[in-house]
Amino acid sequence: MDIPRLHPDTIEEVKAKVDIVDVIGGHVVLKKRGKDYLGNCPFHQEKSPSFSVSPTKQMYYCFGCQAGGNAITFMMELGKQSFTEVVLDLARRYQVPVQTLEPEQRQELQRRLSQREQLYEILAITANFYQHALNQPQGATALTYLKEERAFSDETIQSFQLGYAPAGWETLANYLIEQKNLPPQAIVAAGLAIARKDGNSYYDRFRDRLMIPIRDLRGRVIGFGGRTLSDEQPKYLNSPETELFDKGNTLYGLDRAKDAISKTDRAVIVEGYFDVIALHAAGIDSAVAALGTALSLAQVKQLVKFTESKQIILNFDADKAGNIAAERAIGEVTDLAYQGQLQLRILNLPTGKDADEFLKSHTPQDYLNLLDRAPLWLDWQIDKAIEHQDLTQAEQYQAATQKIIKLLQNITDGTTRTHYLKKSASLLSADDARMVPLLIENLQTAIKGLKPLPEPKFGGNNLPVNRSNPPKYSPPPATDYPDLIEDIEYTPAAARQEQPAAVAPVSIHPNQRLIEQAESLLLRIYLHYPLHRLTIIDALDSIDLTFTLAHHRFLWQQIIERSSSGYKDSQSEEIDYLDDRLIAKLQDSIAEHPVRSSQVKHLFNLDEHTAEEIQRSPLVLRAAIACLEKFACEQKRKYYLNKLQSKEPEDLAKKVEYYQLFITTQQRLQEIEKQRNVTINDLISFM
Repeated sequence: MDIPRLHPDTIEEVKAKVDIVDVIGGHVVLKKRGKDYLGNCPFHQEKSPSFSVSPTKQMYYCFGCQAGGNAITFMMELGKQSFTEVVLDLARRYQVPVQTLEPEQRQELQRRLSQREQLYEILAITANFYQHALNQPQGATALTYLKEERAFSDETIQSFQLGYAPAGWETLANYLIEQKNLPPQAIVAAGLAIARKDGNSYYDRFRDRLMIPIRDLRGRVIGFGGRTLSDEQPKYLNSPETELFDKGNTLYGLDRAKDAISKTDRAVIVEGYFDVIALHAAGIDSAVAALGTALSLAQVKQLVKFTESKQIILNFDADKAGNIAAERAIGEVTDLAYQGQLQLRILNLPTGKDADEFLKSHTPQDYLNLLDRAPLWLDWQIDKAIEHQDLTQAEQYQAATQKIIKLLQNITDGTTRTHYLKKSASLLSADDARMVPLLIENLQTAIKGLKPLPEPKFGGNNLPVNRSNPPKYSPPPATDYPDLIEDIEYTPAAARQEQPAAVAPVSIHPNQRLIEQAESLLLRIYLHYPLHRLTIIDALDSIDLTFTLAHHRFLWQQIIERSSSGYKDSQSEEIDYLDDRLIAKLQDSIAEHPVRSSQVKHLFNLDEHTAEEIQRSPLVLRAAIACLEKFACEQKRKYYLNKLQSKEPEDLAKKVEYYQLFITTQQRLQEIEKQRNVTINDLISFM
């Protein structure tokens, strides 16, 4: 549901009425300690309380895991909800009228909220209806199937609210319309009934099927999955897309699995409903199912909220169909796996077709042991490329090699690619260690862009050099930096379009950690020491620097937009550099971006050590600015160097220009080194 943007007055009124101690006290045992309250942090396991709640500041902070924020961010983090969802929930709890930016939007919001509440009610009534029908004579076949074929206990059947849809065409529709007085249009909107062509009568969508309720993260029924008990096709039938149910954004069992996923730091995705139920019944509570669709980015984003290591294990059948299903399920998330942003693993069970059948002949510990040994997706792919291939036969060897090259070409991280080059070469060598170095070289040659560039040669007969009038140093504008530059790589926008594929990308800077620290220092000083804010802006503008890391650029943009006496609504509004409410405004604004929020929220708090060190702000500022400018110059120098090394056709004047820019940048680097009076170790000590 696309909810209209909430009016700032609603957000402010919710914040004014909410008591953070009351909100957090419903989830954490808090004990009064002076003016504040202490408790065990709900976001990580700890024995000694380090979670502090301040009723005066209406903020919380954990000195163990650095989680912090206000009542809204607490509920967002705890329940993995959006900013708007939390504000709406708190508004209901504290009886705050909901306003959007336009009157007509307010009416539409209220209408849709009422409609959704009615759909939730209809689906909850239907789940109870199906559950009751399962225990009636007409549901005997379905109940026998669950107990004998699936070996589910009464407790498991009741816990998952499994049910039965009677065989009659209008049994449910008549019950909801005639006995519950619910409007037919709402029953159709819930995906439970279908209107006949005459438009005056309705028939049940699910008939003579074993019914499995599908729930959202809050445990509310949003749809159903129905398994046929006859030869009727399809074997499994899901609810259609509705206001509440989006199959591509839903994972079956996640409402029950989320806590276990956080605790074990991994999520297990299986093929079907009954696999999830069987695993949960066996005490393996981190299992979910993707409802028969390819694993989507939206589903992955839901899962990774609950696992710090971003570990997801796909458990599909061990046969050929299972392998195909695993490859299909991975779908559009392959890029994340190649980039190392997702720790995707594959588990093929050695015996039994699926997790449900495996557990009938093995213990839960046997399954857990297999989970622990599940290979990474790339390892699984490489193993599959070589499996059943006779590498002594030229054609089969070539086929396996080509499959591996296609996999390696997609790996963007240099360290990861090096690892898999060695692994692949070892597998292809047939245990002949002498062949491994040669195979690595051959694989490198076959993969585009891996060949190292030769060392440059300047002057002499290579390039005419104009030393009498070198161009003035002028760094490219900040807009030339890539929007997503997570690997800290300088490449101007125009150059990205013209740079040929044969040119290797610039490698990650060895002092990446130092850049992170320098940028964090500048942001911390800006947030906590208003008197230095203008100095920081002037320093960045004077040398045309921008923040390199994406999450720092995000926070800086939020700072510029919120550094005023009120929410910025015009380009002409002047920035208030001494605004002491800046941090509070930022915490509200970044709460709508949970991923970025988790990356920068630690900057909003200062421990005693950091506060003491930052007191020497002029010294720290000078060192941090110098560090960032030095890094920017190094990246530009590498870029110009790559352009000089490139074999692409360019006129001589262009080559000369690149060379002069290279020399100018080199000279500027030498000047920066002379100006720096604070060493790298000094910077590190401040963190």
